[in-house]
Amino acid sequence: MKQLQVNVWSDVVCPWCYVGKRRLEAALARFAHRDAVAITWRAFELNPASERVYEPDVYVNGLAAKYGLTAERARAMMAQTTEVARADGLDFRFDRLHHGNTFDAHRLLRLARERGIQAAVKERFLHAFWTEGEPIGDPKALARLAVEAGLDAAEVASVLEGDAYAREVRADQVEARERGQRVVPFYVIGGHNISGTQPPEKLLEVLEKAWSEVSPSQALPAEGVA
Repeated sequence: MKQLQVNVWSDVVCPWCYVGKRRLEAALARFAHRDAVAITWRAFELNPASERVYEPDVYVNGLAAKYGLTAERARAMMAQTTEVARADGLDFRFDRLHHGNTFDAHRLLRLARERGIQAAVKERFLHAFWTEGEPIGDPKALARLAVEAGLDAAEVASVLEGDAYAREVRADQVEARERGQRVVPFYVIGGHNISGTQPPEKLLEVLEKAWSEVSPSQALPAEGVA
């Protein structure tokens, strides 16, 4: 049976990564071989040096500084992003954001990958951050969200209290750099690389091309279809 592997590098605090996730889902809904696709969410930190949690105004000021904008212009960019997200069925609440470091979130996503529920945990983290205003860098919030998405509470606590999956998260980021990637979302669909937020039609086109190139002997990895 032919099977197709899709790897997606993204960050929980990247608005375009959430939009990109919805557009990939829209493309897959139209892909005739959806049941033979395995999706792996790979780690990428937009700001590895960020503090665990900081408030919405800090995010606005940081965005303004990053792009050389006034705070007013940064807020206008956020409003525009909100409208784009709404068209893809997402409710972005920049006024609720509690931005922060995502390294621990990525470690839990790696645990979720091993437990076969990575897609559910990824969605829970994204929705919690972008719509509910959860502090994604706070260990207590992460633990609660991860358990809500189906992970075992004891395993989650063990990961957060130690350094499990730290090496794997860093390896993901090294691989992204080695591939020359500085922008997320970044997709590797079969043998095809795509950077940035793409329309569903483009993603579907690449899925179909990649599918035509897959050998019938190729099998899905142990975590299965996402």
